[in-house]
Parts: sequence; structure tokens; C-alpha cells
Amino acid sequence: MGAPERTTDDLLACGEVRTCLLPTRDAVDEQVAERLLRLRADERVRLSRRPNRYAVSPDVLTGVDCRLPTAGGAKVRAVGTVTARAALVEGRVLQATAHFSVPAAGPDRRRPWGYYLVRPGVLVPVGRVSPRAVAEGFLTRREQGELDVGSIAEGQLSRISRLLLDSFDPPLTTIDTRVRWAASPDSGGAEPPLRFTVADDGLRTLDLRLPPGTTPAAAAALCEDLALHDWLLTTVVDKLDGLRLGSADGRAALKVLRPLVDHLLHLWLPKARVERSLEALWDVLEREPGFSRQWETQVRRVRDQLLLQAILTQRDALGAPLTAS
Repeated sequence: MGAPERTTDDLLACGEVRTCLLPTRDAVDEQVAERLLRLRADERVRLSRRPNRYAVSPDVLTGVDCRLPTAGGAKVRAVGTVTARAALVEGRVLQATAHFSVPAAGPDRRRPWGYYLVRPGVLVPVGRVSPRAVAEGFLTRREQGELDVGSIAEGQLSRISRLLLDSFDPPLTTIDTRVRWAASPDSGGAEPPLRFTVADDGLRTLDLRLPPGTTPAAAAALCEDLALHDWLLTTVVDKLDGLRLGSADGRAALKVLRPLVDHLLHLWLPKARVERSLEALWDVLEREPGFSRQWETQVRRVRDQLLLQAILTQRDALGAPLTAS
């Protein structure tokens, strides 16, 4: 029986989530999802159907020996493994996550690999490190030679995409999103429990303060959930932006609106797989900027426009003018 997973009470946890539309015409079934997410032969893909269809790969470890990004630019070497996995939501949205944990101190010199392999998902610093400096550096800066977990997550997406080359036929064009996150223990101070920002290049950052007893895996699951819903909201807003809603020529509008209804609108389900102790962090985003309020507004726009286009189509079919009463 393995040792219990360490919590973020004595670790800093960091990671990055990449989210995109699975580039197939239709959502894939469970059998295809299992084939796409079988990243390791010795472990099975986990599947669930409630509250929605969800498939997640086994964890894959990547060994690293590099410098950690720090806010002050201090050169801190760390050695260990980064945990990565991929997931499919309703056979439609693909996510890849890479994350790691960092203790505040490690041995004064590098140890053999066996020392690090028994600590999966942990990067052990050579000497001491300031967790806050690493968190701020991870979120805000990166230089050549420093750790880049985003490339590890992107590698998982690329591997899965290569399996779909013969069936590449996305129903709509979408942008991919990146959410980079850092999670520290909540010290009970005046710091807000969550800061969510969008950088000029589209990168999202999440700076979290976690309640006692939270595991890095639970923190990663929370960030995946936030990243999924941010991607959904971003995609719908992007598709509606600039669309000539209410235009007499409704074919262009319907070409955009119908795929949103068919493939995305039913996926909004916040906190579906978030630990109960972390749900309050989601509630912060519901207050400001108001994720669900924004989503409901966009959904109403889509449905109102579909209704309007249906009325215009019926009018054209009858050959009668549409007059105001």
C-alpha cells in the first residue's frame, strides 16, 4: 500500500491546463475516448457517465532537471517528475494538464533518480526556495532553460491529435486556451482566495489559496473545471462577436449558431467534479466576473437569434412581409 498523498499544507502546487475542441465532426463515444486516452498500457482509462460523460487518462510522469522560475530571478534548481494527464468531456472537449508540487526545502545537492521517483509529481529543490517567489515567477515570467509545464501538456494534446488525422473535421473553428495556476495554503490573511487574470496574449492565470488538507490532485481538478468553463464562455463570446445578428440573410448566422447549440451549450456544468471543500473558490468567479451570469446571457442571445431566424425563414417561405404591430 503506497504512502498517502501529501497535501498543499506544506507544498506549493503549480500547473497548466490546455483546452481545445476535439477536431472531429461529432462527439466520440466511450470506446474511441478510451483509445485516444490510453497514455499508458499498464493502467486503464477511467470513465464516468454522471453527471456528464467524462473520460480521463492515467497519469504520466515526466522527469525534469531544470531551473524553477522565480519572481526575483533567483536561479533555483529542481529535480523530480511532473504529472500529466488528458481528459475528454462529453466526447467533445479535450483537456491536457501538467502539474507539480514543490516543498520549501530539499537536499543541498542532487540525489540519484531513485530519490525523486518515489515522490511522483514532486520537484525537489536543491537547497531552499521561497514558495511565494516560485508561484509569482511561474505565473508571470519564463526564461529559456526554466521549467515549462505547458509544453508537457501540449505534448499530450499533440499525441491525441495525431490519432485523429484521418477523421479531422471540426464542426466549428475555435481558439485553444491556456490556464496557468499556482496554489498555496490559505494562511488566513487578507489575501483573496482566488485571483483570475487574462494576459495580453490570451494566457489565463489563477493564483489560489487552498483550505487545509487539499491535495495537489484536487487543486488540479478544480483548475481543469475552471479552464473548461472559461474555454466554453470564451468560445461562445468569440463566435457571437461581430456576427450580424438579426440580419435578413440568416444563413451566415445559422452556420455559426447551430454548431454552438449542437456541440457546446449543453456542456456548462460548473463544479461537477470539484471537491466540496473547494467549491467556495468557484463561487468567487460566480461573483466576479460572474461566469454563469455571462454564460446565461450568451445562451439567451443564441436562442433568441435562432428563434428570430426561424421567424424570418417562415416569412420568406410564405412570401409575406414581416411587419411591426
